Amino acid sequence: MSDLPPPPPSDAPPPPASSKDATDEHRFPCDQCGADFRFDPDRGMLVCEHCGNTSEVDVATGPWEGGIRELDFQAAMNNLLPLQEMEETRVSTCPNCAAQVEFDPDVHSAECPFCATPVVTDTGTHRHIKPRGLLPFALDERAAHDAMNEWLGKLWFAPNGLQEYARKGRKLTGIYVPFWTFDADTSSDYRGERGTVYYETRQVMRDGKMETERVQKIRWTRVSGRVKRFFDDVLVLASKALPKRYTDALEPWDLSAMEPYRPEFLAGFRAEGYQVDLDEGFAEAKVKMDQQIHRDVKFDIGGDRQRVHNIDTEMRDITFKHVLLPVWMAAYKYRGQSYRFVVNGRSGRVRGERPWSVWKITFAVVLGLIVAGGIGYLIAVNQ
Repeated sequence: MSDLPPPPPSDAPPPPASSKDATDEHRFPCDQCGADFRFDPDRGMLVCEHCGNTSEVDVATGPWEGGIRELDFQAAMNNLLPLQEMEETRVSTCPNCAAQVEFDPDVHSAECPFCATPVVTDTGTHRHIKPRGLLPFALDERAAHDAMNEWLGKLWFAPNGLQEYARKGRKLTGIYVPFWTFDADTSSDYRGERGTVYYETRQVMRDGKMETERVQKIRWTRVSGRVKRFFDDVLVLASKALPKRYTDALEPWDLSAMEPYRPEFLAGFRAEGYQVDLDEGFAEAKVKMDQQIHRDVKFDIGGDRQRVHNIDTEMRDITFKHVLLPVWMAAYKYRGQSYRFVVNGRSGRVRGERPWSVWKITFAVVLGLIVAGGIGYLIAVNQ
C-alpha cells in the first residue's frame, strides 16, 4: 500500500487559501537581471531571454527522493489525504469550452488557448490535488510549428486559406495538460467455455451430383480459473477542454521519463486545472483494466474459441498520481469557426480539426470521373 504519512484528523481545519496567484509560483527571476527565467525544452534548463543567464532545474532533492510517490486512492476518496497534497490556484474559466487555465496575474483579458474564445480573466480558485509528476517539454515552439506545418501539408482537402493562416499565424501555446495515472494489483476468477474446432464430412447434392464437403463444428467445454495482473500507470485524461480523440491520438507518452513535479518546469508555460474528478477518472481507468482482464481470461481459456460467462475481479493496493503532460497548441478562428491543433510536446505527433474545401473535393470528384471515363473509353476502343 501507499507509504503516506498518517492522515490528519477528519476535523482538521482546511489549509489557508494561497495568498499568491498560481502563476506567481511559476515565475523565477533571473539572479543577474531580474527578468523571468523560462524553461528551455531544447537545453533542459531555465534560460533568461533577456540576458541569456541559465540555471539548472534541481530535481535531486526533496520528499520525492527514490521516485515519484503514489498516493492512496481510498484515502483520497475518504478526504483523508495529507493537507500538503492539496493546493489552491487561481484560474480563468473559458465560457465556451470550460477549460480552467492559469494566466499571469497582470493579464486582464486573453484568448482561450483551447478554442480561441476571448475571455476575461477572473479570480476564481481551484482547489485540487497537487501534481506529483510531469513530463517536461522536449520540443521547443519552432520544432512544434515544423511538425504542425508538415501535418497541414498532408491535408490536401483543407482550404488553402486555413493552411496559410495557420502557418503564418500566431505563436503556439505550450500547455501542461492534466492526467491521472492509476496502479492496481488485481486477481480475477472467471467462468467460461473453451471451444475446440473439428470437422465432419457429409454428402450433399449439387447440380445433380453427390459431393463430399467438410463442415466445421465446435466442441465446447466448461472451464474456470483465475488470472492475475498488476496495472501500472493506467493513463486517464483529466481535461474536458480537448476532445479525447485528440489526446488519445498523441499517445504513446514516454511515462518512464516522468520527472517529480517542480514548478520550474512550468516557467514560461501554462497549466490546465483538472476537470475530471478522481472518482470519475478511476471509473474510466477501471474500464481499461477490465478490457485487459477480459483479454487475459480469453488467453487463459485457450482453445480455438472462447466464451466468457463471468469475471469477478478483486482490486488491491489502488494508488494514483496527478501528472502533467506537455502539449503545444494552436487555436484558430477561420471564417467564424474555431479549429484546434495539438502537438505532443515530446514526440511531435500532431492531431487537430480541419475544415473541408468544397472546391477541392468537387475538383477531385470531377477529375476522378474524367479519368474513369477515359479509362472506359480506351477499354471500349481496344475491344
